[in-house]
Amino acid sequence: MKDEEKTRAQLLEELAALRRELDDLHAFADPEWRRQEKWRQNFKQLREMLEGVVAVLDCRVPDLVEHQRRVTHLACAIAQELGLSAEQIEGLSIAGMVHDIGKVFVPLEILHKSSSLDAAEMSLIQAHPRAAHYILKDLDFSQPVAEIIVQHHERLDGSGYPAGLAGEEILLEARILAVPDVVEAMAYSRPHRVNLGINTALQEISQSRGILYDPQVVDACLGLFDRGFDFL
Repeated sequence: MKDEEKTRAQLLEELAALRRELDDLHAFADPEWRRQEKWRQNFKQLREMLEGVVAVLDCRVPDLVEHQRRVTHLACAIAQELGLSAEQIEGLSIAGMVHDIGKVFVPLEILHKSSSLDAAEMSLIQAHPRAAHYILKDLDFSQPVAEIIVQHHERLDGSGYPAGLAGEEILLEARILAVPDVVEAMAYSRPHRVNLGINTALQEISQSRGILYDPQVVDACLGLFDRGFDFL
């Protein structure tokens, strides 16, 4: 428990430093300056800081960093297929890299539980998008990173969480992130189950196309795997 609290304290210290860095940048930034190379260099540094924060979180949840890396890789590939701008893809990559950061507030015994979760435990897991939004909402990204993250478990038919958003109420980037998050989660093992395989994962998004998942996003994802996409 002491090690867990120490890890959580380290994470919060990293986030506080990140907030200070972003506040300093915002103080003298303007839209034109942000488009220049200096902004991109600073944004790259901030991205590296977030990677460090995620590494701390990975101490609590084995394989979390790899999960987020794989999800981000596929999400950005889908975004390119759909013609999103470089700025949107950059924001999506940041969101993907930290989309599970809210799990720092979920008890370790639940994150590592090898059997099925009960209703109370599932409700704690389902709180992680709001927790992530709370951590990131005041950070001055040029793209809606916190909003993408808080919406990535919403579903097209309104059956998702935490807000029950539906259709166009969900940001496109969040609709994109939702699909690789499901595909990767099914294709790789979790503490409570073995992996189901990529074919089962692709069958799931295909069957739920237009119901749970954006049809254009699903089509782009399936097309990528048809052409040999690999998470590695």
